[in-house]
Amino acid sequence: MKFNFKEDAKRIVVICIASVIIALNIKTFVRTGGLYPGGVTGLTLLIQRIVELSFGFELPYTIINVLLNLGPIYIGFRFIGKKFTLYSCLCIMLTNILTDILPSQAIVYDTLLISVFGGMINGFAISLCLMMNATTGGTDFISIFLSEKTGMDSFNIILGFNAILLVVVGLLFGWEKALYSIIFQYASTQVLRTLFKQYRQHTLLVVTNHAKRVYEVIAKDSNHGATIIQAEGSYEHQERKIVYSVVSRAECKEIIKGIKKVDPKAFVNVINTQQISGRFYQRPYE
Repeated sequence: MKFNFKEDAKRIVVICIASVIIALNIKTFVRTGGLYPGGVTGLTLLIQRIVELSFGFELPYTIINVLLNLGPIYIGFRFIGKKFTLYSCLCIMLTNILTDILPSQAIVYDTLLISVFGGMINGFAISLCLMMNATTGGTDFISIFLSEKTGMDSFNIILGFNAILLVVVGLLFGWEKALYSIIFQYASTQVLRTLFKQYRQHTLLVVTNHAKRVYEVIAKDSNHGATIIQAEGSYEHQERKIVYSVVSRAECKEIIKGIKKVDPKAFVNVINTQQISGRFYQRPYE
């Protein structure tokens, strides 16, 4: 593992801020609304509630969450990336400790407002972690591992786990809480999809007279390859080349800037890519 003081200090600060936000969100919106967020956080709260109702005492959030995360953390260290997992452990532990020590404080009591705004805050905090190449743990480790090994969409994996969790919540505590939890999770996912762009791909079609230089920009900024296609402009009937490539959405903006520098007259068409099959470079987790 290589460390860069400036970059890693920034990552630690942002991850700590995200952990504080997640813990505050749990102790305000989530607790007040009796909601169950997705993933291991929701499962931890569910186990806490079951133990409290069955035996009359509340298990510490940290103990349950750490036990549930042991397997996913092993998967992270073994198959995803040591540095990525290390920073994820920082987020997990800080969130756990703060959730146990911070007092519960209601801000609003309207369950719909709690579901919408709590979910948005949750999605924002998770996005901060992901932008810093870390995760909040649990199902994130498993979904990343399975998506890399099998090509499955990681959001579909998380969705499947959350669906099972919500069915259990509905059967045990009533469908009203389960349905409000769906709103919470939906709001969280929409914010996450908006802010975190690494998993989304764009197709670039660049009509240019400087195909080689355009390809060099794409390769330098994204490490992706490209296909150069011979073409003819229909208006002037002059020879053109089309550079075809697929890049991540997060890289797209800088690549277009680079293309405009090497060929200001280039025509760039950006298309949302729904699915790809074949060799596609994924930036590895540290």
